[in-house]
Amino acid sequence: MSGANAAGKAASDWEAVRGAADVQYAPLAPVKPPEPAQVPEWLQALGHLLEAIFAPVGRLLGMSWPVFSNILIVLAVVLALFVLWRIFGPAIEAWRGRSREEAPEGWVPAEAEALALLEDADRLAAQGRFAEATHLLLRRSVGQIRQARPDWLHPASTAREISVLPMLPDTGREAFATIATRVERSRFALRDLDAGDWAAAREAYARFARTELRA
Repeated sequence: MSGANAAGKAASDWEAVRGAADVQYAPLAPVKPPEPAQVPEWLQALGHLLEAIFAPVGRLLGMSWPVFSNILIVLAVVLALFVLWRIFGPAIEAWRGRSREEAPEGWVPAEAEALALLEDADRLAAQGRFAEATHLLLRRSVGQIRQARPDWLHPASTAREISVLPMLPDTGREAFATIATRVERSRFALRDLDAGDWAAAREAYARFARTELRA
């Protein structure tokens, strides 16, 4: 193919490409940036009024109006929060107080079960079997919790773990700690328990169960 023919062929190909409707050659129209949000006229008027009132104060303090206006905004927010607290604070405190008063107390054993347990343990203690009586308190009281609140315990729960259960009242945690200490002393340190040990364990359980059954 001669040079003239090649040039003509290239020109015709170029014209064909230029004439294709799916190819864009014209420059795109410039994208118009979004217009800034218009400040309402009333807000502009309020801003001018505040500037007229407080700008001289800011200048006396050595601050420009933009800086002083930001300080005024912060003070206004603090004042608004203080007013809201003064209005709604007493109602919130009263509601929190009612919530604390209405909160259910920690679990304690049923009175009949507690009395039956103390009676059985007292019979052992009356025979001088203080370690057995104390161990019975621990074993049966754990069973009481397991029956009433099975979700609180797992099969490997120890008396030490029960003594820190937050669901129990303070007297319950103290009772388990007192009883568990003496049972551990008897079973693992091989030290027999005496009447004083039994009295401490019994009193702790009775206080937890809110009963004053005496031997």
